[in-house]
Amino acid sequence: MAVGKNKKVGKKRKGGNRKIVDPFSKKDWFDVKAPSMFPLRQVGKIVATKTVGNKNVRDSLLGRVIEVSLGDLKSKGEEDAFRKFKLKVEEIAGSHCLTNFYGMDMATDKLRSLVRKGNSLIEAYTDVKTTDGFTLRLFCIGFTKRRQHQVRKTSYAQSSQIRTIRRKMIEIMQREASTVDLAELVKKKFIPEIIGREIDKATQGIYPLQNVFIRKVKMLRSPKLDVGRLFELHGGADAVADLGRSVDRVEESAPVADAE
Repeated sequence: MAVGKNKKVGKKRKGGNRKIVDPFSKKDWFDVKAPSMFPLRQVGKIVATKTVGNKNVRDSLLGRVIEVSLGDLKSKGEEDAFRKFKLKVEEIAGSHCLTNFYGMDMATDKLRSLVRKGNSLIEAYTDVKTTDGFTLRLFCIGFTKRRQHQVRKTSYAQSSQIRTIRRKMIEIMQREASTVDLAELVKKKFIPEIIGREIDKATQGIYPLQNVFIRKVKMLRSPKLDVGRLFELHGGADAVADLGRSVDRVEESAPVADAE
């Protein structure tokens, strides 16, 4: 082809001399802090684009949901690694993201390992409202087990027994969750799995159960954010203000030689 016929020949490509910039040079790192109801509060770090023009870094961080294993939130929590807690970023304090409880779930492999042939699987769910205005949906799961001295190989419950157990599950979930606030519900009910134990005890006379868990908690509705109450969940306003504060280094004085 003759030169001059094709207009693209001899022209430089746009952006050919563009300067390569590290994308992380425009990012800021923030520490994610779990509420004080968990033993270990340092969850990890997240990244966000720095404030430029009308785009504020705070707006991009608020509302983010972080999923963390309960084993990472406890000092010795290997046996609770199958529990997954969801934490939602509610406020930014310096370089720290203050979170609150947003939901709970179970790992899929743990859930599948509970299913056995010859047992009845019983599930129930209900909506509860805590004393501080949070509306949650709780999902419960349980399995029948062999009675003592049972000869029959299978342990299937009758339909009437399953309905009675399901009503008992809903009654206990509403009773345990509607009389406390969200922080106490997570700390004293969800983490030690108190509700599952209560259901297990209450249903022994109907049909014995095993592996009773609150398998999922879903946040349906939350009240307007109270920053003061959120600071209390993270140890108070003074504790939040101390996060990231620089500490002056004390210079050690040189040792004085002993006079001879």
